[in-house]
Amino acid sequence: MRGSTTVGIGLGVLAYGAFNVHDATMKWLVAELPVWQVIFLRSATICVTLVAVGGRDLLVRAATSPMRAAMIGRGALLLGAWLLFFTASRSLPLAQLLTLYFAAPILTTLMAPPLLGERLTRARLISVLIGFAGVLVACDPLGMRLSWPALMVLGAACLWGYGVILMRRIARRESSVLQMLGQNGFFMVVTGIGAAFTWQTPQASQLLLMLVCAALGGLGQFCIFEAARHAPATVMATVEYSSLLWAFVLGYAIWGDVPTQAVWLGAALILAAGLLLVLAERRGVPPPHD
Repeated sequence: MRGSTTVGIGLGVLAYGAFNVHDATMKWLVAELPVWQVIFLRSATICVTLVAVGGRDLLVRAATSPMRAAMIGRGALLLGAWLLFFTASRSLPLAQLLTLYFAAPILTTLMAPPLLGERLTRARLISVLIGFAGVLVACDPLGMRLSWPALMVLGAACLWGYGVILMRRIARRESSVLQMLGQNGFFMVVTGIGAAFTWQTPQASQLLLMLVCAALGGLGQFCIFEAARHAPATVMATVEYSSLLWAFVLGYAIWGDVPTQAVWLGAALILAAGLLLVLAERRGVPPPHD
């Protein structure tokens, strides 16, 4: 179990790295193309690839799975979270937006014991709190105040947090490939409706970026679903903070953003939280009651 949890942590770090490069690619695309269209083409590409690999058996399993309602529900939760988050992003500064978003791992940690029966160990709780403290220091959200956009981000964090719980629950009974098909199939149908009204013919370079985006998104999804099969939700909550470190690296590499001292201190706290978690799990923290 300890080795399995360590594998889950590694897969989670890889997943959030892929997601951050994916998000950076998405920013290039949505600057020129409607967001509905970009998500639709990305999701459609992933679905076609999955069906080509899994064939008829995958489609039959998707249609008959006892978890299909849960997969559709999770897709709806994630889509709702995205809509709330990106709507609020128009009114909030980035520091406040990120800080509020990273309430999601804490919510996941608190929801996992009653909803999944996982053990909330002292090390896991301390790790997620240290990680959140690192986010607060790095983002330096001075002057934060409650507002409707702030409440929208908190609502998105709640949806994301519960989405992780559902992911862990589904992962106990279904494969990662089937979860990917369910999520991207839902996105493809819903965003396809919006894309039909906002369609713009993409250029060859944009199509190439969409393929890159689909590959990164597919890799990230597969890794995060596999991570959920190996590591408890309480552990993955801390791993999620690694996405902020990836964001700092990409910000510097692509846009030349130089991290401030506060960012470096916050990053150090996040790394400390991750190391504490890995060491605690490898030393024999009692496994969750799955």
